[in-house]
Amino acid sequence: MPLSRLLTLIAGVVVILAMTIWLITSLNWLYSQIAWSASPFLANLLLLLLIILLAVLIGGLVYYLRLLWLPSPSRNRSTRPPVKVPENKSDAASVNLKAVRSQVEQIQDEVARQALRARSQAIESNLSQGNLQVVVFGTGSAGKSSVVNAILGRVVGRVSAPMGTTTVGETYTLNLPGLEREILITDTPGILESGIEGNERGEVARQWATEADLLLFVVDNDLRQSEYEPLQVLAEIGKRSIVAFNKADLYGEGDREVILARLRARLRGIVPPSDIVAISANPPVVRLTTGEAFTPDPEIMPLIRRIVAVLRAEGEDLLADNILLQSQRLGEEARRLLDGQRRRQAMKIVDRYQWIGAGAIAITPLPGVDLLATAAVNAQMVVELGKVYGCELNLERGRELALSLGKTLASLGIVKGVVQLVATGLQFHIGTLVIGKAIQGVSAAYLTRIAGKSFIEYFRQDGDWGDGGITEVVQRQFELTQKEEFVKAFIKDAVTRVVEPLQLQRNDSPPAEKEPIWQPRDIPANPIPAPPPANREDWGSPPPVDDGW
Repeated sequence: MPLSRLLTLIAGVVVILAMTIWLITSLNWLYSQIAWSASPFLANLLLLLLIILLAVLIGGLVYYLRLLWLPSPSRNRSTRPPVKVPENKSDAASVNLKAVRSQVEQIQDEVARQALRARSQAIESNLSQGNLQVVVFGTGSAGKSSVVNAILGRVVGRVSAPMGTTTVGETYTLNLPGLEREILITDTPGILESGIEGNERGEVARQWATEADLLLFVVDNDLRQSEYEPLQVLAEIGKRSIVAFNKADLYGEGDREVILARLRARLRGIVPPSDIVAISANPPVVRLTTGEAFTPDPEIMPLIRRIVAVLRAEGEDLLADNILLQSQRLGEEARRLLDGQRRRQAMKIVDRYQWIGAGAIAITPLPGVDLLATAAVNAQMVVELGKVYGCELNLERGRELALSLGKTLASLGIVKGVVQLVATGLQFHIGTLVIGKAIQGVSAAYLTRIAGKSFIEYFRQDGDWGDGGITEVVQRQFELTQKEEFVKAFIKDAVTRVVEPLQLQRNDSPPAEKEPIWQPRDIPANPIPAPPPANREDWGSPPPVDDGW
């Protein structure tokens, strides 16, 4: 507890005790007088009324002290209205899709907006009347197509197809008893294949997997690390998986149980043990003693029963989860596009204000005027940046934010650092009557850029400077602008926009008295080093300055 609050509390307790003693003494005297002069009954009645009144006063005092000293929950809450949490996943997906559509409509790129809008409509259609999507996923040699054939009960592709045959997702329809929705089973290309084409097919398979309601991961032995990793990633984003141990008929009973035990151990926490099923989708032909060829029936029913059980119990939730995941991914893409669009608009505003301020200060410099106050932090620029990010500010609020950032820039020594940096960069463009104006104008532009980019980060985070506060944001922006490539490009642009117009203005004007070179506050006199030798090519490596910056 702060010391001031503690002292106030002690003083209040002392005053209350003193008044309590005085009140008890006064009531005792009054009771004695009434009982002696009138009657004991009136004295007792008056005493009862006073006690009730005193209890009410004490209760009111305690209530208001609680309001004063204890933090009120309402004061700690955001001023925004509370968000109503949907009661089920389908409603949550609908709410999220509505928010995504609102973001999509703000995107100015017509092609991108139409593409995102079409995806949003497709996701919404799947939510209302879509089918359950089961995606068969795994390596090309595990027998995915055979599993699909066995499930459907008819040949839908090339059985025993060589690796790489399925190049795109192939989808088939299946109706299962007890399920109102149709089941779409998609056979995807194999993952982990070599070569450029193999990598491309693997990406197609992963894209299908991320859009599945239920994954059917097919293996033909114990998991390799390269198979475990994609399955783990899909589980982390919320995908429900059933693992089918195919070609189990090629192993003896003991070996089969060992492989199943290893699979369940490796996938603990990712896939429930009951969802790891041994099957034989395409048993090899067996030669009987009579010489006849016999083709055993596929052992696929354990897998079908498990798929039906999962979809009956969790189908609607799996569909809603998938819709929610897809809408979230669509929202992330929309936010990325919208953020890039806003950043481009905001940087145009910063560029405009930095050179407007630089030109005005360079043409008519005012001795003693703080660079920061005149150019680097412009309240109107803050207001315009806020509009880009949907934050409406008045000029007074913009001025408050500008002043806060200006104090931070000054306290970190960035004003001094910028002037030194600009003076060093302009060393090839020295003119005795121009250099002071040029340093002042270009430094103002540089500071305006740092301030503007800092405010862009502030508005991107919904009006919050982040955990590190304004100091960390400003310091990071200053460090980014110190990169050699940026400094060279900035100085080159500044010479064209500020220095050369000043030189032309001086050449066209009549001779005047020598103008003193402008010196910023706290900067040692004559901060500009002597011009380098003529053969020096890189102006970006200036000699060290004396003040240690």
